[in-house]
Amino acid sequence: MLFDHFLRIHIRANTRKFAASPQFSIHKNTSTSVRTAATMSSSSPPSKKTHSIPGSLQSPPKLALVPPGKCQFTSEFASVKLIERWSVSTTSTVFRFDLPDKSQPLNLSTCACILAKADIGEEGVVRPYTPISTNDQIGSFDLLVKNYGESAKMSHHLHLMKVNDTIDFKHIDFNVKIQAPFPFKEIGMIVGGTGITPMIQALHAILGDKDSETKVSMLYGSKVANDILGSDMLEDWAASHSERLTVTHVLSDEPGDSEWKGERGFISKEMVSQRLPSPEGGKDVIIFVCGPPPMYNAICGPREDKEISGVLQECGYEASQVYKF
Repeated sequence: MLFDHFLRIHIRANTRKFAASPQFSIHKNTSTSVRTAATMSSSSPPSKKTHSIPGSLQSPPKLALVPPGKCQFTSEFASVKLIERWSVSTTSTVFRFDLPDKSQPLNLSTCACILAKADIGEEGVVRPYTPISTNDQIGSFDLLVKNYGESAKMSHHLHLMKVNDTIDFKHIDFNVKIQAPFPFKEIGMIVGGTGITPMIQALHAILGDKDSETKVSMLYGSKVANDILGSDMLEDWAASHSERLTVTHVLSDEPGDSEWKGERGFISKEMVSQRLPSPEGGKDVIIFVCGPPPMYNAICGPREDKEISGVLQECGYEASQVYKF
């Protein structure tokens, strides 16, 4: 199979591609923690900064932790209204929804997700989403959603929604993830596409905590330079927290004649060893993984498997050192 072969080879630029999934590789030179004085280098994503980008994709890291069990959404679905939307890339949109109690924040615990439900055709479709806004935002919350086309029913449905349309959400105990403050000295993140959303929440909790000394290194795979979600905010955070955060962007489908000078291709055992914290760090090290199913299969094994396989196993990580979102 393609992914079995992927695990045995080094990165190869502009070659085989995972069908319908973001790709993964590593930046061999400089991370996005450094930018030029006047403009970003061609190895950095093109800037999308504009007044039309929501604050949740421009704000500095904010520490706004709430323990599990406080979310406005409960185990029963509640209908809320779409109040604003922003197109933030060629395929992705930020949707802002109001809350049942508009005087309070969402009160979602760190990295947790909520479940969206919509009747699409004759089917009730439910999908999980992690907001990119924090509990600092009152009366509403923001979702960053990539449109994968009609075959991805919920994301396509969301992109067809108009302001004032409604949709249902709920939150259950199963949706609670690993909680901040994180007890690790070093965190590695392997991210694909909209898998960036829980990582944004984690980074808010880490970088927004002035007492934290946790260091983070991220490998972030996308298809093309103009579709790297949250790239400007991540670059700003890496610049303002250069001793604690490095972000490496890697593109799989970027045209060969573009100005992109960064890395292209897939992740290999050697690249994880070069960029992420060593498994020799023991209990002080953890690797967060979030992305599409093919990425899990190649990097750490299926999300539902408690044990790990793939690249991270080959690199020597223990199951206790890997967290699958």
